[in-house]
Amino acid sequence: MPRIYIIDVTNRDGVQTAHLGLAKIEKTMVNIFLNEMGVFQSEFGFPTTRHETNYLNANLELAEMGVIHPIRLSGWMRAIKADVELAYQMVPKLKYLNLSISTSDQMLEGKFQGKYTRDDITKMMTEAVKSAKDHGAQGIGVNAEDASRTDLDYLVEFALAAKEAGAERFRYCDTLGYDSPFTIYERISYIAERVKMPIELHCHNDLGMAVANSVSGAKAAVDAGCDAYINTTLNGVGERAGNADLVSVLLAIKYANGLSGKYELDPRTNLKAAWKTCKYASYAFKVPIPITQPGIGANAFAHASGIHADGVLKDRKNYELYDFEELGRGEPEIIETGRRIVVGEYSGIKGFRNVYENLEVEFKDEEEAREILELVRFANVEKQKPLTEDELLFIARYPKQAKQILTLVP
Repeated sequence: MPRIYIIDVTNRDGVQTAHLGLAKIEKTMVNIFLNEMGVFQSEFGFPTTRHETNYLNANLELAEMGVIHPIRLSGWMRAIKADVELAYQMVPKLKYLNLSISTSDQMLEGKFQGKYTRDDITKMMTEAVKSAKDHGAQGIGVNAEDASRTDLDYLVEFALAAKEAGAERFRYCDTLGYDSPFTIYERISYIAERVKMPIELHCHNDLGMAVANSVSGAKAAVDAGCDAYINTTLNGVGERAGNADLVSVLLAIKYANGLSGKYELDPRTNLKAAWKTCKYASYAFKVPIPITQPGIGANAFAHASGIHADGVLKDRKNYELYDFEELGRGEPEIIETGRRIVVGEYSGIKGFRNVYENLEVEFKDEEEAREILELVRFANVEKQKPLTEDELLFIARYPKQAKQILTLVP
């Protein structure tokens, strides 16, 4: 039976969110956490954007070292041959990518101002796919931006052309959150039955249905005999009203009536890492997790009503669909309330050594300690907020890659 996989786009769509963003070391930690969660692929950035170059190449090196593995790291770019060529000049070891181009009549007229026909769009896309294959791309997804407002027969024609050119997936983008769970099921069924290739679902939350639409679209693809790939972000962060939340999508497929036990998730999926991953994303983006967030919110397993409290104490299944332990919750967390020594951009060697001694990290000599201290200082400058223990450990373990990630060349 076909499976449902996750392609997380936090490091691409999430960082495009107005008023938000991530430092390059934070994007790296997101990739590491997503790998621990068993995500199939992370859309980790923009290969044609210069300030991303060192970060992208360093993360690909970490992938080769087995640090960020087996998750696939994919770049996003426009479906234009020139962009593909530029991407491979800047990030030559890129193996996976998604090529995006608008397909709806609204976009052809309103965005491209009538400069391109549908045939032009298809031609640009296929040229970009072939160029990527010529440069050694091993996995290519082709995105139809604004697919939910695009003529269905043209989407079939577009997807078939992408498949013939060498693409492995077709991404259906509900760019404005226009679909409903009912329309997206019908539309994906129509496409999947005719193109017979894996389908990606990229849904936005403008009408509050991103998770429902993603799951419904994936169901349609699997019902038609095709693998499905759902695009998610951590905590649902994303442009405008956000994208489909990763944890909500996984919980829906695992526990929703009509889905549970009938649709198979990627076997690598690991919800145990959800709690720490989502907490890190909240800290990195500086956006609090809503108390009602499924699985992760402060109230997700909280009960006040007498009837509910009595029922859940007798048997949690009375008022809870799943166990909090499944999401990595329930372990005690230590909050320091006394003296604390932290490292910042102006820290000295004594305080720095104290912090790392508490993390049980030893340096072979003074030179190595001062080298790591300098990297930690630069990381604080870039982040403009205290480093987490995981970030401190990453810098100590992989100083060469950390230095590259922290180096921005205008």
